[in-house]
Amino acid sequence: MSSAFRLYLLRHARASWAQPGQTDFERTLDDVGYADAEIMANTATDQGFRPDLVLCSTAARCRQTIEPFQRAAGQDLEIRFLDTLYTGDMETYRALIAANGDVGSLMLVGHNPSIQDVFYSLTSRTTSENAAPHGFLPGMLAVIDFTAFSQVTTGPPGILTALLSAPA
Repeated sequence: MSSAFRLYLLRHARASWAQPGQTDFERTLDDVGYADAEIMANTATDQGFRPDLVLCSTAARCRQTIEPFQRAAGQDLEIRFLDTLYTGDMETYRALIAANGDVGSLMLVGHNPSIQDVFYSLTSRTTSENAAPHGFLPGMLAVIDFTAFSQVTTGPPGILTALLSAPA
């Protein structure tokens, strides 16, 4: 039997609109997004949430969202930047989770609708809709626990241990 597994799903914090000549990929966090990312990183770290491995979209706003987590968790936090998290759908995200089951805890830093779709697919519908009635908002962090890694692919749904969101 495989051991317990913890999954962190983090949607990038609030981003600014694209400037003239700037692509969506290049969009950066706005001032609120920067502040929210700092608060979220400190809150998560204070609660003992620290992944063994982070898979992060290469988009600027995701890179900027994970920077405070790296500072709060320590420079030894392993982060891999993947283009597929920028362009990928829920199945792409789920495949990345399945391919990284050798760690005790994994964080995905990405975009909607993929992050939200994964969140809904790995928790019970009632739990996810009650916890996030307005969807998976910018800067939101879900912590989902599974009794075994195999549960991620075969079910039943994981247990939503925490859902942290930046102050409104």
